[in-house]
Amino acid sequence: MSRECFYELFELVKSKIQRQETIFKNTISAEERLVITLRYLSAGCSMTELHHSYQHGISTISGIVKDTCKQIYKTLREIYLPELKKEDWLRIAEGFATKANFPNCLGAVDGKHVRIIKPPKSGSLYYNYKKFFSIVLLAICDSNYKFIFIDVGSYGKASDSQIFRNSVFFKKLEDNSLNIPSSRAITENGSPLPFVFVGDEAFGISNFIQRPYSGNYLNLQQKIYNYRLSRARRYIECTFGIMTNKWRILHRPINVDISFATDIVKAICVLHNFLQRDCDLFIHDRQIDEVVRNEQNLPATTVPDKFAEYFVNEGQLSWQNNKI
Repeated sequence: MSRECFYELFELVKSKIQRQETIFKNTISAEERLVITLRYLSAGCSMTELHHSYQHGISTISGIVKDTCKQIYKTLREIYLPELKKEDWLRIAEGFATKANFPNCLGAVDGKHVRIIKPPKSGSLYYNYKKFFSIVLLAICDSNYKFIFIDVGSYGKASDSQIFRNSVFFKKLEDNSLNIPSSRAITENGSPLPFVFVGDEAFGISNFIQRPYSGNYLNLQQKIYNYRLSRARRYIECTFGIMTNKWRILHRPINVDISFATDIVKAICVLHNFLQRDCDLFIHDRQIDEVVRNEQNLPATTVPDKFAEYFVNEGQLSWQNNKI
């Protein structure tokens, strides 16, 4: 983080993390509180290492990091993870149409397992299929590698589809209260198609999420559809990668309680958007060109078929057949 970004962030959160000085003791300044927290998140330091570096007690360091993470999320969420309006969704769709060649796409969705130390008396609730303990960050991103929705703290054993269906976002989708635009045609004389999100085979059949066709005997049109969907879906994987590279606390198991770990991940997500806002990042097609091949059973439905038909006709790319 640059010096300019640090002080911009500091001005945003200063009033929330400043503590009143008393005659009995000198308080730790708001600036030092923010420095300690950012070092913990970005360098992946332990509380003990920070204790030695800053000469504060371990419990004091832990309290500083926890409180500052909470305040970072509360403050930045309103600015960098806001409720979206219709024009915001249309702008996101334009981004995916331009960069990923996938029209009517409102975001790429996926889950990320964040390593934790096994909580006491939790049994196998947090033990995931990758064979480590975790909480899940379920997120949706736009084509600028910024989060537009996050859900943090679900059990590691829970599936992405289950978490998504239990989320506030999904309930708002069902209630039609997210300001999502009405269906629109993607060809001049075509039928209107809904705006959708793209996910992988872990997500169940849904009117809201497009996932790959399944099976070993797909026709050319279905293979092209899977390739094009994969290109759009890779944006969330790239977003997770960018975030993890910057915030190295995510490189090791987070050794705090679940509530604290959830606050840490939420703070990292809004900090990611804060740093990403002016970043005109370009990731080469080769990094998002792999087709998801390990697919489960999903019957053809009207919406994917319409997109697939578009991808081999008006919306075809000159090089797409070479990618399947």
